[in-house]
Amino acid sequence: MRNHPAVVLVAVLLSTVALPVSLTGASVALPDIGRDLHAGLAGVQWVVNGYNATFASFMLATGALADLFGRRRVYALGVAVFAAGGLLAAVADSILLLDVARALAGVGAAAAATSASALLAGAFQGRAQARAFGLFGTAIGVGLAFGPSIAGLLIEGFGWRAVFAAPALAACAVLALVPLLPESRQPHPGRVDWAGTVSFTAALLLLIFGFVQGPAYGWAAPVIVGAFAAAAALLVVFVRVERRRAEPMFDLALLASPRFLGICLAAATIVAVLVPLLVYLPSYLTTVVGLSPGAAGATLILLTAPTLVLPLLSGALTRLVPATAVTVVSVVVVAGGAAWATVLRPDADTATLAGPLLTIGVGVGLSIGLLDAIAIGSVAPGRAATGAGMINTARLTSETIAIAVVGAVLASTTAGRLADPGFTGGLRTVLWSLAGLAVAAAVATAVLVRRGALPAVPAESAYPGGS
Repeated sequence: MRNHPAVVLVAVLLSTVALPVSLTGASVALPDIGRDLHAGLAGVQWVVNGYNATFASFMLATGALADLFGRRRVYALGVAVFAAGGLLAAVADSILLLDVARALAGVGAAAAATSASALLAGAFQGRAQARAFGLFGTAIGVGLAFGPSIAGLLIEGFGWRAVFAAPALAACAVLALVPLLPESRQPHPGRVDWAGTVSFTAALLLLIFGFVQGPAYGWAAPVIVGAFAAAAALLVVFVRVERRRAEPMFDLALLASPRFLGICLAAATIVAVLVPLLVYLPSYLTTVVGLSPGAAGATLILLTAPTLVLPLLSGALTRLVPATAVTVVSVVVVAGGAAWATVLRPDADTATLAGPLLTIGVGVGLSIGLLDAIAIGSVAPGRAATGAGMINTARLTSETIAIAVVGAVLASTTAGRLADPGFTGGLRTVLWSLAGLAVAAAVATAVLVRRGALPAVPAESAYPGGS
């Protein structure tokens, strides 16, 4: 019988770092991809949106498949698909092939991410499990923090294709460890909710299609109006399907809990501010400010580095103040950083950007892991896995839609060129809008969680199983 906890930890941490690097690295490469493949803005946006959309859409379905067929088997399949998508992206000679490869990689990432948490939970117990999930959260932070700088160095040394090849090769190394991983599955697994998966995935892709292609086709074009209408109809179908299932993929009943709803709202808002900046700020820094890809990636460390340190602090803070208070403060801090970031201008230097980027990073860092702990603690123990899946799906869906909406705004203000004139003004409009959204979300979260005080979350349990 396979029982090598250290090997499980190494494999999971390596794959966990590779997944966010694949997202943030791609964002740094977008300008070079557009020039090399002669692609318009809409096509380039799908490099990020395709990956995120399939990642979000298949998260819950792949979790059910892992319970049904075995966590190790689905993990291995997910890592293999992620690696194949990355290698295909690295050799793509057209923007269409690159976008398809990225969507494929997103499916694999979903399977790997959901199974990774289950593998950790099965390999470790007690305090060892808490430490393992602490490292799991740190690995996500490392991927986010150093993804842009790693990508910048790869682009300068080997070209943009290396941004996709490097995470794929890391995934291949993980595959070599798979035979040493233990297998596990639910004793009485449910069936995969294919109707829910298909309706949710199609709705999300149509919604993203509408936002990405809207500036090029025209917002009143029949295909765009039809995409939005079909997305709305499919979301209605999805809700009806989930309400009728005895064991739904997305348990809408959990949203009846104000505290759970408030925490999901906070989590979704924080990534809706952070991830669009990770995607579009590198393009601004390279095309408008004039930085090299490496320097742009290094600048973004200011935005993501706090995620390496502050998760441990937030766990300690909950011994002194309610965990929900830390959550509301983190959203407010993110809002303040977004408003402050409107100082952005073509001659901005690192000193100008340091304050706002660090402020946003502090808000994000305080929330990593803590939000998962509160969300899972606010549902019945038997529904903890469902709660974890829902908050992660809320995050991924929110960031995917946010990237598409921000891209649509910038496409409109720059006439599809992502350059000045228009880029600076568009980005400032986006930042003010994100700040206002975060303030509103902070108020709503405070109201929703006010009905009942949640217990403080011990520092050692700040990472129960997700980012």
